Amino acid sequence: MLIGWDAEPAMRTAMGEALAGAAIPVYLPDLAPDQRGGAIEAAEAVISFRPRKEFSEAELARLVSVKLLQTLSAGVNQLPFDQMPPDLRIACNAGAYAEPMAEHAMAMALAAAKALIDRHHKLRRMEWDQFTPTKQLRGGVCAILGLGGIGRHIVGLARAFGMRVHAINRSGQTDVPVDFIGTLDDLEAVLRAADVIMVTIGLNRATLGLLDARRLAWTKDDAILVNVARGDIIDEHALYAHLKDHPRFIACLDAWWIEPIHHDEFRLETPLLELANLIGSPHNSAQAPGALIEGARRAAVNVRRLLDGGEPLYVVTAADRP
Repeated sequence: MLIGWDAEPAMRTAMGEALAGAAIPVYLPDLAPDQRGGAIEAAEAVISFRPRKEFSEAELARLVSVKLLQTLSAGVNQLPFDQMPPDLRIACNAGAYAEPMAEHAMAMALAAAKALIDRHHKLRRMEWDQFTPTKQLRGGVCAILGLGGIGRHIVGLARAFGMRVHAINRSGQTDVPVDFIGTLDDLEAVLRAADVIMVTIGLNRATLGLLDARRLAWTKDDAILVNVARGDIIDEHALYAHLKDHPRFIACLDAWWIEPIHHDEFRLETPLLELANLIGSPHNSAQAPGALIEGARRAAVNVRRLLDGGEPLYVVTAADRP
């Protein structure tokens, strides 16, 4: 059982306990350079945080005997699919960080609805803006694009604020109590009805650039857009133009296009952060205390399913790939 990154002690303990009796974790950074190749070829399963950084291109090609590559992250768009064996089985860590991410998404929506950042900056300038109305969520529609772990938790939070919930997923079916469930074929109707739009959908071929200029034009002038999924689901240039042309529309971004964890830098192609109707956070929606430790434990539990002769959950399909 091979683990690709130099996990902190608490994460090592969590994974070791989950794998106890089924496998002995071997940490790739702990090995001498001449031991790495043999360990990679001997591994039955691998848990990886950032494969591009943990393995060289030649090492990724040697994963031919691995029965499962389990990711620590919930998304898989960052994986080097073109460098790995084409039949390598991959499982993502879906839902591992859903609760803190749902809270973060709702906090961003509330900050936008109640104009908290705008009013704070006005107070710093000694401006007393008491009577300009803010947006009330009760009675409005919360649209959730992607009804996985994060989306399911957002349903409960939105309902607690008296919102109706319209959701989109791949099947158009759900056991979650929503007011409408559909597929991407229903996107126009869902966006037109929405007061708050939560983007929690996975990034793949079908969702790359999903919210472009044409689809952003379907939204209400004062809608709130929250993205805690992946930056590339939204067209950056189209969003910038839409925010400039619709000053009452607010975008709340936790996920960006070029981020340090995968690109070694944070960079934008537009001056989005200069806009007053943009609220940003540094992709930290999952960073609740102990979240990564729990994510590591859940990843190891899923590998344990395979090692015990069962079927791992959240296996990546062709439709999930970018």
